[in-house]
Amino acid sequence: MDALDEHLGPPVDLGDESDSSDNSSRKSYKSKLPLARPLCVERKTESGFQKTYRICLELIREAMLHHRWQEAAEYMASFTEILEDRNKVRAQPNKELVWRISIEILHHLSKSTVKDYNIIYERMKHSGVKHYLMICLEHSFHLMLHGQIECAKQQLSIAESWRHGKESVSQLQRVKLIQAYRSLLDYMIWCDKKSMLSQNNSFESDIQGMHTCFRHASVNLQEILKNPGVWDPFILSYVEMLEFYEDYEEALKVLNDYVYDSGFPPNPNANVYMYQFLKRHNAPEKKLMKVLRNLRVLVPSHELMLEYSFLLLQSEKTSDTQKALGVLLEMLDFACWRSNLGVWTCLHAAVHRLLLQEEGEVIVHEQMALRKDWWPALHFTSFHAKKDLEENAKLLEVKASLEKILCPGRPLRYTAERMPT
Repeated sequence: MDALDEHLGPPVDLGDESDSSDNSSRKSYKSKLPLARPLCVERKTESGFQKTYRICLELIREAMLHHRWQEAAEYMASFTEILEDRNKVRAQPNKELVWRISIEILHHLSKSTVKDYNIIYERMKHSGVKHYLMICLEHSFHLMLHGQIECAKQQLSIAESWRHGKESVSQLQRVKLIQAYRSLLDYMIWCDKKSMLSQNNSFESDIQGMHTCFRHASVNLQEILKNPGVWDPFILSYVEMLEFYEDYEEALKVLNDYVYDSGFPPNPNANVYMYQFLKRHNAPEKKLMKVLRNLRVLVPSHELMLEYSFLLLQSEKTSDTQKALGVLLEMLDFACWRSNLGVWTCLHAAVHRLLLQEEGEVIVHEQMALRKDWWPALHFTSFHAKKDLEENAKLLEVKASLEKILCPGRPLRYTAERMPT
């Protein structure tokens, strides 16, 4: 670092290099753009070591901002000496800084290897205890990305058994997270073993090894539902394994808890997983519609709302047809469904079925009351007519048949005849 300090020299004041004419012209304009805050502010009393540290960190940042990653790596090789700083106030921030910057630089170096990452991670683990668990977790992620599943699991197993001092709340939460990811790795190993069972040369030991992975994974995956949160990949993994062993009752219980436990945050994916499970096992339509009804509250534009409308239209009840109308109109409130023929076709069926009822026209007008001012611009302009004719003539036909029903008394121009050539 001393050699680097001598090489860099004092910072240069760039303000003296501009001529007087530039200075006078700049006085009348003041940029409103925020300036980047320096990572380290120069102090009146700082040692030579601290000064070198400050300058080196600014050079690393400058190199990274301009994507000069090799240059940043060369500076970083010297900057890691900051880990020797015994000041307790600066020690932890410095260690995290070295950890984050080193990994970021390695991500952008084309010649970096898994060994390089391992060296950094192992050094940072033993530089202090505060970030140990999170470094282990990140290390395992990197090993997973390189297909080293067993090594990643070993890292998490070590982290899971690690203890230091009195266990804090944050440490307990991180341990639970590590246990969850270790179970996910058990699931991945289980999947590999399951794929081997399809081969004719599978042995009893393979089946036993696969079941052992399932037992290891299920222990922690069962604990997940005791901790409110979004655990989508973990829940899916557990349900898949339970279905493989035909424990459908337990799989349904897991999904029920994930969907309906009030302690968990609202999660549209949980409803999707429940619906897919019920559909795979030929559940009654009443149960399917209950799940889709909950999903509609969370995401009215979800693609499964089209299936929900199909189920509602299969009923002969006017109330269900009215619900289908509401579902379809809510979908079309979103631009992503504007050109979907399936949605418009279902809407056509729902509207014309209601018009056969005594109060059907009133029901349609009530649903459109809050949409009459902005729906024409969203769906029924000459631009939309031209676009729909070019992309899907059937869509133009269906929408044109609904134009006057949905927006009566409005001067709309959604017709092929009046389109500009």
